[in-house]
This record gives sequence, structure tokens and C-alpha cells, in this order.
Amino acid sequence: MVARREIARFWSLESLHLVSSDGGTEPSALVDDNGSEEDFSYEDLCQASPRYLQPGGEQLAINELISDGNVVCAEALWDHVTMDDQELGFKAGDVIQVLEASNKDWWWGRSEDKEAWFPASFVRGYIRQCRKHTAMFTVAQLATIFGNIEDIYKFQRKFLKDLEKQYNKEEPHLSEIGSCFLQHQEGFAIYSEYCNNHPGACLELANLMQQGKYRHFFEACRLLQQMIDIAIDGFLLTPVQKICKYPLQLAELLKYTTQEHSDYSNIKAAYEAMKNVACLINERKRKLESIDKIARWQVSIVGWEGLDILDRSSELIHSGELTKITKQGKSQQRTFFLFDHQLVSCKKDLLRRDMLYYKGRLDMDDMELVDLEDGRDKDCNLSVKNAFKLVSRTTDEVHLFCAKKQEDKARWLQACADERRRVQEDQELGMEISENQKKLAMLNAQKAGHGKSKGYSGCPVAPPHQSLHPIHQRHVTVPTSVPQQQVFGLAEPKRKPSFFWHTFNRLTPFRK
Repeated sequence: MVARREIARFWSLESLHLVSSDGGTEPSALVDDNGSEEDFSYEDLCQASPRYLQPGGEQLAINELISDGNVVCAEALWDHVTMDDQELGFKAGDVIQVLEASNKDWWWGRSEDKEAWFPASFVRGYIRQCRKHTAMFTVAQLATIFGNIEDIYKFQRKFLKDLEKQYNKEEPHLSEIGSCFLQHQEGFAIYSEYCNNHPGACLELANLMQQGKYRHFFEACRLLQQMIDIAIDGFLLTPVQKICKYPLQLAELLKYTTQEHSDYSNIKAAYEAMKNVACLINERKRKLESIDKIARWQVSIVGWEGLDILDRSSELIHSGELTKITKQGKSQQRTFFLFDHQLVSCKKDLLRRDMLYYKGRLDMDDMELVDLEDGRDKDCNLSVKNAFKLVSRTTDEVHLFCAKKQEDKARWLQACADERRRVQEDQELGMEISENQKKLAMLNAQKAGHGKSKGYSGCPVAPPHQSLHPIHQRHVTVPTSVPQQQVFGLAEPKRKPSFFWHTFNRLTPFRK
């Protein structure tokens, strides 16, 4: 299946699926409010009984559940190929019923109609081992390295189950899987956090790998679990690559689906939806890169007052010089920076023009833009040219600005319209940068600028303008292969082609 390879080999948690021997659910704590069957991990059990956290607690939990009459199933994380009749062979993603787990290395289980031994390590992962070594890894380090990979795992398990329900085993060409992608399209947004976190994870791993004990530890984890010869950063890259491949797979499926097929419209909609998911992830990645530049810009401004710019803003829309007309009719030459939600005003030093002083800011959420014709403005009783004003909706205070040229004024008017549009898009898409990411960006910027005299390293450079089309126009061009810039340039572990997609591609009823 499209998701099977993603969750099969590399995810960190074992999956325990608990039902009673008579098919009902037991105990009641393992059932949701509707009385339906629920999935639980070993961590969920530990919350109910802390004694399972002790050494050997995992085996204790499984054996107690089996003794109580529960059926305990584990999902295989990767293939186990064996020629020994006493060992249980299975493929990644297969569900194995655990019958006995007294041995820490080998468990007795059933798959289909066969009972035999299978390696317990095939349902373990990196995170479990790391959490056991508290002297080597802090909670913050684990969060940086693994991000929300466990949330992705849980989401993908649910997605896979629903996808399998839509797959017609007897007549594969009659399968209708498009609705499954549409149903879960919002859930794929969790990949955005993981993709944004991935560069930091690579950096943290690179720092740790400079020490021999960490290199040996991660290699020992890999060997213990008999995983293929790929470093941990290669495994952590997989979610980034897979989310980019969904549009490719759906495009291929759509290619071999006739318009008369009952699933054609849903497959087409799913293809567009997954392209939008990839677009959203790239957009959030771009914003994350933008806030680092904005933080460095703020640190370069002399006399900054009030909240950090990142408290409300995440991208620069436009910048340039304008003449501000005060209530008294005085002209003030200022350099303005229009961010989402804010317009920041700065003044250049009279003697050293490479320095900018903070002079204030306006809340764009409270402002109404008014275009002015050349001539006398009745509010200020002044003759103006190339002018526009911002009027506060709460106080009616007027802020009058004049540009040097008509073209400059036009650019500012368009920039103000773009700012409002982007704010609305961000709200609709839930495009938010976490507080931790903002704080980290400011901390890094302050460290980078520590000890430097302002003004001697060149004029503060504004972050690059984000001249992008509206989000709905930023289509993802699906290439014939995975774009390397979207996968951070790391080599992907080689995988066997999915039989699921191969089956669809060769079916005549799908061909046009």
C-alpha cells in the first residue's frame, strides 16, 4: 500500500492492538467513548501502570495482557526473511499475534496459519533505546532529533487501515482509494512540523556524532534491530521524502484511470489535494527560513523598543523610503519596513548612513488604507503628491505618507494589499510559527550579533521581500522524480517497489 512502506520499516514505537479473546474489548480503559476498538502503544500502558517502566516492563505488560485473556498483536516494522521452519517469516506491516513473550529476544507468535518464533527486536525502535539512556539524551535533544515522528506514525497507521478498507483484493481495479486521501488531507499537515524540524535534527545529530559514544550507540541500535545499513539520519529523512512522493504516485494512478471509472473524480481531487499539502509544507519551510533573517535584521536596528518583531510577524512584504507628514505639518524622512501585521519605521543616522534607529511601528490590523489624489488634503490642510494615508479604526488617528515617485506609491499600495491578503491566507491555512521556533531564531540572532558594534559592519540589510503569488496560485510542479531540494539533498534508502501501485498500473481497466 502507499503508506505501508512509510510506516513499516522505520517508525519508533511498537504497536499493540488489544482485544479480548471473545472479540469484545477489555478492559474498558482500552475502549473509546463509543465502545469501539482502540489502538494503544506500550507508552499508553505505562501511563496506566508505572511499574511497566521498570527494566523488563515491556515483557511484563505483554505477558500479563496475554494471561488476562487479551489478544496482543504487534505490527512488523520491517521484513523478516527466514529459511528456518521454526522461525516466523513476515513482511513489513504484517500484524502478528503475540502468544508468548517470556524471552527478551525471541517471542512466539502467529501469522496467518503458522505459529513460530520471531525476533522481538523487529518491533522496537531508536526512540525507545534513547529514552532509556537519560544520561546521554535530554528531553530537549530527543524532541529536536525525532520531532513529531510518533504523531506521524499514529496518523499513518490510521491512514493505512482506512486505505486497506478501500482496496478491493478480489478485483483491485475496482478499488476506490481517492476518498481516503481526501478524508485525511488535513491530517497530512503534521508533516509540516516534521519537515521544518528536520534541518535542526540533522544539526543536532551531527554535533552528537562528533563523539564516539554516540556513533557507537546509534550503530548498536541499528545492529540490535537488524536494520539495513543506513545511518539514523537516512531513516529520519524518510517522512520528508514520502510526503513529496504522494503526488507522484497519485499522478501515476490517475494516468491509468479512465474518466468513466467510479474513482476517477476522487483520484483527481486527491492528486490536487496532495499537491496542496506539499505546497503548504514548502510554504511553512520558507516562513521558517524567513524568521531567521528577520531576527538578524531586528538585532541590527539601534534602540529597538517593545515586543520582538517575530511576536506578530514572520515575513517582510516591502521596504523603502517615505516622507511622513506629522500633525504639525512637519516632514520626516523615514525608512519603512512592511511586515505582516506591522509597519516598522526607522531613521538613518545623519552622519553615518549605515545605521538605522528604531522610531516606532503601526498595527496594520487596525489600519485602513486610503489612496489620496494629488492636491490639498483636507485632514492635514496640506498640498500633497504621491500620497496615501493609514487611518486607525479604533482612534481615527491619521498617518500621512508621501512617496518620491508615482511608481513608488503604486508599489506601496500594492504591498499593503498583499499584506492583508497574506494575513488572511495564514489564518485560513493555520500558518503559525511556534513560540519555541521564534525564541530560538531570536536567540541565535542575538548570539551572532553579540560583541559587534552596530553600524560598523555595514548598513542593516532587510530580509528579502517575499514576492509570492497567492497561496492558491503557488502550484507544485510534479516532476518525474523526487525534487532533491525538497528532501534536503540526502540519499534515500532504496526500497522495493510497492506491489499495490504495481498492481494498479498494469490493470487494463485503468488504461485510457
